[in-house]
Amino acid sequence: MGKSGFPRLLHPTVDAVNVRDVAVFYGELLGLNHDADVADGEPQWVELVDSTGAVRLAVQRVDSLTQTTWPSPDVPMQLHLEFIVDSRDELSRHVERACALGAIVLMDRSDERDEQVFVLADPAGHPFCLLSRV
Repeated sequence: MGKSGFPRLLHPTVDAVNVRDVAVFYGELLGLNHDADVADGEPQWVELVDSTGAVRLAVQRVDSLTQTTWPSPDVPMQLHLEFIVDSRDELSRHVERACALGAIVLMDRSDERDEQVFVLADPAGHPFCLLSRV
């Protein structure tokens, strides 16, 4: 637990017009479980949990969502998720997996020496980073 008297991060929550698609994307990308397919119609809220049952990410429904134009400043990122892997090979593999799941690459800085970074957008347009520090 965190220090007494301080708030603790519960989990990040991602807005999405299509909650099921975004939950499935992050569930597959991160190896998390969800119950998005259980709900009739479009769910309003889906929690993604790890193997211990701890909620690691939630997706909530919104009526509309203006996608970021990053790196152009017109519509900023506002918030993004960062995921780290242990090697360049893993980085390449996970970027390929993310794209196969519906992500698009916004920036490729994989040729950097100390930190290789891909900035991607999930199927709903939320930016996230996959990086390796080797």
